[in-house]
Amino acid sequence: MQPVVLVVEDNEVNQLLTASVLEREGFAVDLAGDSTQAMERLRERTPDVILMDVQLPGMDGLSLTRRLKTDPATAQITIIALTAHAMTGDREQTLQAGCAGYISKPIDTRTFAGQVRAFLPRSVPGPGPTRTDATLNGT
Repeated sequence: MQPVVLVVEDNEVNQLLTASVLEREGFAVDLAGDSTQAMERLRERTPDVILMDVQLPGMDGLSLTRRLKTDPATAQITIIALTAHAMTGDREQTLQAGCAGYISKPIDTRTFAGQVRAFLPRSVPGPGPTRTDATLNGT
C-alpha cells in the first residue's frame, strides 16, 4: 500500500515537481490548488500526510491547517508546511498553527521524499525495493 500525500499548492510547476518526486519514490499523490479543492480531496480520500503551502489564494495554508486541526475527522492527519518564506519566526508560526514540521521551497529533489517520509505515521509502510531497471525512452 502506497503512502498517500495531499499536496496543497497553488503553483502548477511546484505541484508537478512535488508530485513527480514523490510518485517516483512510491507515494500516491493528490493535488489541490487552494483550500476549497483541498477540502474536496479530503472528502474523497484521507491522506497520510498533507503538504501545505502557506501562501494560498483565498484561505491561506495556516488558516486551513488550524481549521483541519479542530475538525475531529481531519485532526489526526500530519500536516507539513511547505513554503518559500523562510524568515525568522515562520517555523514557529507553522508549528503554532498545527503543522508537525516545515520544509522550505525550493525543494531539494534528492532529499525531499525522505523528508516527507520522516513525517509518516509508523503504521505506513516504507518504500519498496529501489528500482534499478529504469531506462530512457528512445535510447
